[in-house]
Amino acid sequence: MTTAHGTHDFVDDPRNADILISVNGELVPRARAVVSVFDAGFVLGDGVWEGLRVADGRPAFLDQHLDRLWEGAAAIMLDIGLTRAELAARIDEVLAANGMTSDGVHIRLMVTRGPKSTPYQDPRMSAGPATVVIIAEWKDPLPATVERGLSLFTVHVRRATPDTLDPKLNAHSKLNDITACIQAYTAGADEALMLDPQGFVATCNSTHFFVVRRGEVWTSNGDFCLHGITRANVLRVCREAGIPAFEKRFSLTEVYSADEAFVTGTFAGVVPVHTVDGRRIGTGARGPMVERLQQLYRQLVRDDVAGRAAP
Repeated sequence: MTTAHGTHDFVDDPRNADILISVNGELVPRARAVVSVFDAGFVLGDGVWEGLRVADGRPAFLDQHLDRLWEGAAAIMLDIGLTRAELAARIDEVLAANGMTSDGVHIRLMVTRGPKSTPYQDPRMSAGPATVVIIAEWKDPLPATVERGLSLFTVHVRRATPDTLDPKLNAHSKLNDITACIQAYTAGADEALMLDPQGFVATCNSTHFFVVRRGEVWTSNGDFCLHGITRANVLRVCREAGIPAFEKRFSLTEVYSADEAFVTGTFAGVVPVHTVDGRRIGTGARGPMVERLQQLYRQLVRDDVAGRAAP
């Protein structure tokens, strides 16, 4: 079994060499999918983005993702330049152009402030409309990721406070998370577990973190993490299945003695965690609660896309 090195490790697919990518509404081959060196996203990380999972040829939880995209754009005064319906139509166009009518597809939707008249931070230096890029790739998580899971390492890099860089903003600038990821993998772990400014467990560098204790599912209070869509959907399936689930503050001591642990994210869904800071969690194998939540979440995805017409 191939070893996982993070939730976003994927099974390589040769079809990705020939995908068409939407750049400002134009479908272009991968090799020609470029933006200007003056683009605000390249120069400054000035933009917002979403990752979407596709099932049966349709993006799952599309409305929730577009809600978050528009919320982020409003926060940084970025005019996307499209209506929600127009952007949804572009996503469908990309999927249709690439023949992506089944599962195993992941979308990266990126919106930046567009080209600038000169490489300077002031948004008033923008010289054109927003840049909108949609990349859809054939991507499935490694089986080892979903079955065996990951190891985490608690890093010294803390989650930012809302008055510095609001964790609720899904911005292009990810250096806070990147430095956390570097510290984790150089310590021999797969991903980083990050604490809030008070030292309580917050989130991971690219996913959300949960523990299972005595039949209860816990995650952070959410003050220092992104409004995770998969996170919210896992809490939803817990409620609907009668599983006690709580958003609360908890410490690393309570992590180390947990029965199970897992992370959530759009790409891989629900992924077990077998080790945190060298401590084996539970038996070190995927536990019954994680396996049950994986099944419940997969069904929620199916239910969601079944309610949206295929492109």
